[in-house]
Amino acid sequence: MISRRQTLALLAGTLVPRSVLAAAYQDSDFLRDPKAAKPLPPVAERLPKVPRVVNMAAKGMLPGKHGGTLRMLIGGQRDIRYVPIISYSRLVGYNEHLQLEADLLERFEVENERVFTFHLRDGHRWSDGSEFTAEDFRYVWEDMFLNKKLFKGGIPASLKVEGKGPKFEVIDRLTVRYTWENANPIFLADVASPSPLRLMQPSAYLKQFHPTYQDKTKLDALIVSEKAADWVALHQNKSRTVRPENPDLPTLDAWCNRTAPPSGRFVFERNAYYHRVDENGRQLPYVDRLLLDISSSDLIAAKTGTGEADLQFTNLDFSDYTFLKNAEQRYPMVVNLWKRIQGSRVCLIPNLNCRDDVWRNLWRDARVRRALSLAINRAEINKAVFFGLAKESSNTILPASPLFKPEYRDAWSAFDPDTADRLLDEAGLDKRGPEGLRLLPDGRPAKIVVETAGEHSAEADVLELVNDQWSRVGIKIYLRTSQRELLRRRVKGGETIMTVGMGLDNGVPSADMAPNELAPTTDDQLQWPLWGLHALSGGSDGHAPDLPEAIALFELLEAWRSAAAAEDREKIWHQMLHLYTDQVFTIGTVNATLQPMVRARTLRNLPDEGLYGFDPMSYLGVYMPDSFWYDADA
Repeated sequence: MISRRQTLALLAGTLVPRSVLAAAYQDSDFLRDPKAAKPLPPVAERLPKVPRVVNMAAKGMLPGKHGGTLRMLIGGQRDIRYVPIISYSRLVGYNEHLQLEADLLERFEVENERVFTFHLRDGHRWSDGSEFTAEDFRYVWEDMFLNKKLFKGGIPASLKVEGKGPKFEVIDRLTVRYTWENANPIFLADVASPSPLRLMQPSAYLKQFHPTYQDKTKLDALIVSEKAADWVALHQNKSRTVRPENPDLPTLDAWCNRTAPPSGRFVFERNAYYHRVDENGRQLPYVDRLLLDISSSDLIAAKTGTGEADLQFTNLDFSDYTFLKNAEQRYPMVVNLWKRIQGSRVCLIPNLNCRDDVWRNLWRDARVRRALSLAINRAEINKAVFFGLAKESSNTILPASPLFKPEYRDAWSAFDPDTADRLLDEAGLDKRGPEGLRLLPDGRPAKIVVETAGEHSAEADVLELVNDQWSRVGIKIYLRTSQRELLRRRVKGGETIMTVGMGLDNGVPSADMAPNELAPTTDDQLQWPLWGLHALSGGSDGHAPDLPEAIALFELLEAWRSAAAAEDREKIWHQMLHLYTDQVFTIGTVNATLQPMVRARTLRNLPDEGLYGFDPMSYLGVYMPDSFWYDADA
């Protein structure tokens, strides 16, 4: 990443003056509706004065043509959330090299990681044609964050540094500034994330649902007509962006939802005011429409293999690859394999906050966690489940990360059952029952119920092998499947001893990305949910960590958050990675596993190889789906 001490004026691609491009701007015929009551303004008037110019050739892509409908399959209505994730329009976002670039912003400046000044694009508009200005930031700050009814806890916790929020300023119509007393290096990463910190909203639209701006009689009528409990519920419903279920809510994304739920098909259409163009002046996106058809999750791979999707990445797994690859011979589709970025594809996660006193004390003994890791034959798992194509590893970052070191990958991940036996003996599990199972300190046999949401077949396959391997050191496991939300409640309630899932979500971090996953920060961390809840709630809920190594990780994270120098943040990252992998808080198996990526044969600019994951890749987001196009000559 570039130096953050200097002024950042980052524009993707090539900056071409509006005077040069304006005469050559082109939009899609899709937007020309002769029956429209109010025709759209010319494309040059719908674009910002300085649009973001994406130089396709410079990115190794082909400049495209407008047109076409892209079909995707989703497992339920909530999965329309994928569209704003992969559209990936952000104030500041990552490119395919995971470097930050201005996107919605024309430019931005950072001073000592404390002062962040955002410059908007003059003439930029929301999808309904209303102006995108500093007023949209002011509205969120003053009328949403500081409104105790909308935000009972005040401004979002992620905006606080050492308990204090920033000073927010509107400098002028197109400039806003956030200033903290201390360094806040996580701020831009939060803005660039798959579920970004929402600093702006379409205020011209949302003011009709806010009592400060709407007549009480009209607001009461809206509450009744929308069947909302009060104006707060109405405003929250109308402003939801994570799942864009309100077709009337203006957006800055490439495509706008046109379908109100419930529906079996959701239609997204191109945003006529989208801010990006290619080097030839064609307004992006190239594709006019997205069709998202709801199907049973279990059938999505089969339907993809019969040509019912033009782009499919969700609800597919490596186990589907052979079937999908064979389908290439029958349907005009291409199946590629991308590398998943999770720290471990299948990860065993002991619950250090479980209510069972005996297991809780054992899990807090690093010798037990290390022993169970050493008792796993990762080479056998790799060959049997992943055809030898994965990488045996602890739950840690991948070689694609600039922070990678082999010692993190290799930490307690060799297959060494003799050392595992010795460590378990030293931890007090030196007695055996009649079946050869070790006996717990209270005399129970060492049987572990591993709970799962059952969403990935690879988990069951891996656990079958792990059961055989752990049996050799006197441990027996049983698999229990629960619905995801029920499972999470059981983990937080301490009823679950161990779960299985994926490892670190971001296995390709840079030093400027927050190491939140390595320390107790949220109640979604299944190894220490109550410690994470304590951090998430600001100390008002859960329990403070009482394990020295977990406390050390949290203190290191706090030090990272206040570190203004890049070299200091990198040093802290390595300290945390060393401690996290050495302590084996989660037991990884393999990573760099492969994810099927299916596209129509005529769809261009989707790379044959890529990194696949939620954060920071936004699945396909960093590869710019607005640049995908249909080549009729292919």
